[in-house]
Formats: sequence, structure tokens, C-alpha cells
Amino acid sequence: MPNLMETYIENRNRVQPNHANNLGTVHGGNVMKWMDEVGAMSAIRFAGQSCVTASIDHMDFQRPVPTGDTVVVEAYVYDAGKTSVKTRIRAYREKPETGERQQTTESRFVFVAVDEDGSPSGVPELSVDSERGEELLAAARKMERAEMD
Repeated sequence: MPNLMETYIENRNRVQPNHANNLGTVHGGNVMKWMDEVGAMSAIRFAGQSCVTASIDHMDFQRPVPTGDTVVVEAYVYDAGKTSVKTRIRAYREKPETGERQQTTESRFVFVAVDEDGSPSGVPELSVDSERGEELLAAARKMERAEMD
């Protein structure tokens, strides 16, 4: 049974001019793509098999990320159904010179595990066996409740 901390993945992308919009900040579509990729890696690590994006909750872009800064994306699995995997995904603006971070985006992505034929496939149960894992689980559930209100 995979545990939550085993699904935690963090990745960085430096915002280059080809990622930017006409204001010199990262295009939201690039951030969404990077979030989808890191979320899928987390879901695949959890499920032990291929996973495809099933749904994305709303995404609010809270602040821009200028060219030259880094977008840090973190994702982890916090819940699973029979074939579905819920991931919490957050993006941050990070200054490369200092490592200073500010959250820019947060969302919940749901992935579905699929077999070689592309049909939905069962996933294991999620375990949480550390204090940090419990903190992340509580934060994801809090985010999910806030979205329902």
C-alpha cells in the first residue's frame, strides 16, 4: 500500500521567453501543463501504472511569474477511489537568486489509472504514516472542503 509521502513530487521550470505572454509573464497554459505533468507523475507513482487526466478543478492564477523566474510545481496523492486518484497540485513563483517562494496557483486534479488497452484499472489504497503526510492530507482535505462551500 503506497503512502502519501511516496507520491510527493516537486519539479521546477525556468520561465523562458517562449513560455511568456505579451506581458513578459508565464502563460497560464504553460503552468497548467506543468501542473498536469507533475500531477500525473505523482498519480503514476501511487498507482504503479499509467494514469490519464480525468478532471481539473478550477484554477485561480493569483500572481504572475516573470520571465527568468522559476515555476515550482508540487503534487501529491491524497485520496483514491476504485480507479481514480486525487492529487493536490500547487505552483509557486520562485526567485532563482534567493529561493524566495510565493504560491501562484492551486488545484485538484483527478487522474484515472488505465491498463495497456486504455481501460480503467484498479488502484491501491493510500496510507499515511508520517506527521508530514498527515499535515499534507489535512491541507488537501481543507482545500477540498473550501471548494465545496
